[in-house]
Amino acid sequence: MAATAQTAPLGGSGDDGLLGTPGSRRPDPAEGEMRLLSRPESAGLARRLTRHQLQVRWLLPAQLTEDAVLLVSELVANAVQHAGAHAFSLRFRRRRGWIRVEVHDPSRALPCLLPPDHRTLTGRGLIVVNHLAGRWGVDLKPHGKSTWFELRVTGGGRS
Repeated sequence: MAATAQTAPLGGSGDDGLLGTPGSRRPDPAEGEMRLLSRPESAGLARRLTRHQLQVRWLLPAQLTEDAVLLVSELVANAVQHAGAHAFSLRFRRRRGWIRVEVHDPSRALPCLLPPDHRTLTGRGLIVVNHLAGRWGVDLKPHGKSTWFELRVTGGGRS
């Protein structure tokens, strides 16, 4: 029996980790960046936003959605742990055959893909990204960087 993904509602209190105007309509992360507080709980919000965008708005296949949710979680964890900033932003883009998810943070320090250290429980996030993503990379910006991944859309979904 196949498991079904639950999509949590995106509404909620003003303290859900999403930065914006209280009471304002929640922006579409495919139309612009969504700013999130740089705290561990924001990984859960980023996962919910990703699942909602891919599964509900774009009607993409479940496995693609789950891969994207895992990859977003890894990039957000890196931004929260290493960027040293108050906030970061998340953005989704789609073009024929591909989706792209970007995590922007104000640090210009580049992430490093290192061999796993079997003595620790951390440090494997980029290994997962490198394995699952069709492509991934980092674009330096004047005030920080954008770490991104792309996944190929092979079926389902609407344009």
